[in-house]
Parts: sequence; C-alpha cells; structure tokens
Amino acid sequence: MDNTTKLTHFAEHLKQADGLLITAGAGMGVDSGLPDFRGDQGFWKAYPPLKHLGKSFVDMATPELFHANPKLAWGFYGLRLNAYRAVEPHQGFHLLKKWSETLPNLKNGSFVFTSNVDGEFQKVGFDDNKVFECHGSIHWLQCLDNCTRDIWSADSFVPVVDEYHCQLINDFPFCPYCGGMARPNILMFSDWHWQSQMQDEKEQKLMAWLKQVNNLAIIELGAGTAVPSVRNFGERLVNHSINESVSLLRVNIREPQVPNKSNCFGVSVGALEGLMLLNEILISS
Repeated sequence: MDNTTKLTHFAEHLKQADGLLITAGAGMGVDSGLPDFRGDQGFWKAYPPLKHLGKSFVDMATPELFHANPKLAWGFYGLRLNAYRAVEPHQGFHLLKKWSETLPNLKNGSFVFTSNVDGEFQKVGFDDNKVFECHGSIHWLQCLDNCTRDIWSADSFVPVVDEYHCQLINDFPFCPYCGGMARPNILMFSDWHWQSQMQDEKEQKLMAWLKQVNNLAIIELGAGTAVPSVRNFGERLVNHSINESVSLLRVNIREPQVPNKSNCFGVSVGALEGLMLLNEILISS
C-alpha cells in the first residue's frame, strides 16, 4: 500500500475511535525548526561549539556535567530552554488539537505521551494534565543536590549564553530550599536523582484514561528506535488489544515499519506532512 492508501484506511479507524492517543518523539519537533539530535553530526550541527570540544549528546545530557562544568552544562540547557520558549509549534499540533475536540465519536478526547521535553503540546492548548512527558520537561527545575523532592517552574530563569563557547554568562538558577544550584527536571543519562513525581502522576492519569477507551486510535509521530520508549508503548497497546480495538498510525520518515497487523499503518513522511495528508482525507471523506 502507498502512503495515501494507508492513511485512508487509518482515517476510517480514527473516525470510529472513542479515544485518541498521540505519541511523539523528537521527529515531531523537527517541522517546528527544532533539532532531533540524530547522531553526533546532527547534534554538532545544532550546537557547533560542542564539536570542537568533542562533546556528544550523551556527554552533555548528564547530571555529572552540572558538577564538573556547570557553565557548560547550563550553557547547553540554557540554549535549549531559550529555543523551546521561542519555538512556534507547527500546524500539525493544531490539527491534532482540532481533531481531539471535533471528531464526533471521540467522547474520551485525547491524551499525549511524549519523550520530548519542549512543551509544544501545551503551547497549542493541550491540557497539561493530559500530556505525559516521560523524560520530564525543561520548563521545570529541581535541586541538583537533591535536598528536596519538590520541583518548581523555570519561568523566572532567563539564561544568557555565550553561544560561541556554549557557556552560561549570568547566574545559575538556584534551589529555593538550600540555595544550591538547580538543574532541569529532565531525565538524563546515568541519572539516579530525577524527580519524576509530576510525570508519575500523569502516567497514572494516562493509564486510567486508557481503561475508559474501548476503541483506541494511536497517532505516533517522529519516534525512532534509538530511544524506543514511545514506539514500544504504542506497540504494547496494539499487541494486547482484543478484536483489533487499537489501531496505530506510525508517521516516521526513516523508520516507518510497524507490527504485521491489519490495524497498523506506517507511512514514510515527516510529522507535519503526514498530519496534513490525513487532514485532507478526513475533510474529503
């Protein structure tokens, strides 16, 4: 089947669904102009100074760096925080929001499960309580020294970064409890101190929501196999479904392969293009 045929078949499932699960990986943000950090070359293209330092994404995304080189660590996360605050979510986000509210059979609405930390779904009006960010969010902070389990908003912290050297110039954000340094409330590599309680609550809400849904449609966007959390979650739901009550659309330009089931459809296009094509089909049918 070609992409249009697959999307047409999935559209029939979507129109009958009473719940829409939106799952998204880094590829979802690419059409908004965000990098997907694909491989060292992709990472260095997004952050050129780190190529000269020989630093990979794994080197940078670790709590240890905040202890060893805090100006570099906060330079990197400061650049990301500024970029994510400035980003304008692409039209695909708005289409998902529209379908969540207007598809006639979708009585349970939608829920989002994403490995992204950028907050784009909330920017277009998705209820934060229905956005489970399995790796946390850059818009929240926690104590680097773990003096408290509390987390707090990063809104008052405005990073000033020397982009050429990827160094934070202004003061570090601090913990309001102990006065020590704060770090992003993001699950990093080799991270044993991520405060996950906010996301744990959302995960419980997602599981409760799934129990209410009898006919689930999943739209997965830009979720690769390198960090397969998002792909695995959707596939588990498909594999455990009874009478094909779960349908899956995987939109992935490089890795569109899906389980060999009649209710799974993989299309090899970018997230925005896939959602625009699906919208045309929904409008015309």
